[in-house]
Amino acid sequence: MKHLNAILAGFGSTVLLLLNSLRQVGSLPRQFARLAEQCYLIGYTTLPIVAILSFFIGGVLALQSGYSMSNFGTKEFIGSLVGLSMTRELGPVMVAVLLAGRVGSAISAELASMKVYQEVDALVTMNIPPERILVLPRLAAVLVMMPILTLIGILVGWFGGALVCQYVGFISLSPEKYFETLRRYTDFHDVWSGLVKAEIFGFVVVLVSCSIGLNTRGGPREIGASVTKAVVTSLILILVLDYFVTKALL
Repeated sequence: MKHLNAILAGFGSTVLLLLNSLRQVGSLPRQFARLAEQCYLIGYTTLPIVAILSFFIGGVLALQSGYSMSNFGTKEFIGSLVGLSMTRELGPVMVAVLLAGRVGSAISAELASMKVYQEVDALVTMNIPPERILVLPRLAAVLVMMPILTLIGILVGWFGGALVCQYVGFISLSPEKYFETLRRYTDFHDVWSGLVKAEIFGFVVVLVSCSIGLNTRGGPREIGASVTKAVVTSLILILVLDYFVTKALL
């Protein structure tokens, strides 16, 4: 019962934070500098990790599927498998998981520190809604950057798979054949579905991280606990939402 109460309280505070942030949307055009800073932190600094992991995930997909499909004489369809897997599932989920581990942890740590050291209370005292400058720019930035990061991750994953297919001996599938089946079975709806997933996952990760950080209670020791809670909660929500969003978009 205690855990259920904690979950409901956390859900309620997160919804309230979202509503309060939406009330401040009119101030966003005047916060271009904060928005640009958050876009840099969320997007640019995360891009190299996304590209490296996407390349190797695409390569592993091609390697595993090539090993199985070569036994059945269907290796020409490796491109379609890598294309659909990266576009609809692995691309958006991988970027969201990276976002939770790298960006979500940083957000929760920063806001928890501000809460513990009463910087958030100082904003309230000056009649400045914390949601306006601490939450809204981050939510807007993740909506801008997540589709870009995901699209780059998908494309890099495709090319990682193509290189493996071309240079691994037991596959030996030309790039032309690989991309022919990829184009045939991967359409705009698949790309759109992947980008919608990415937007939802990214928004939830940042919102949850902000909520947990701003609701930190106690001393400096609680900052680490808030970071752990934010990352674990985000990862669970990504996987749970992935099922329901996938079902809705089929």
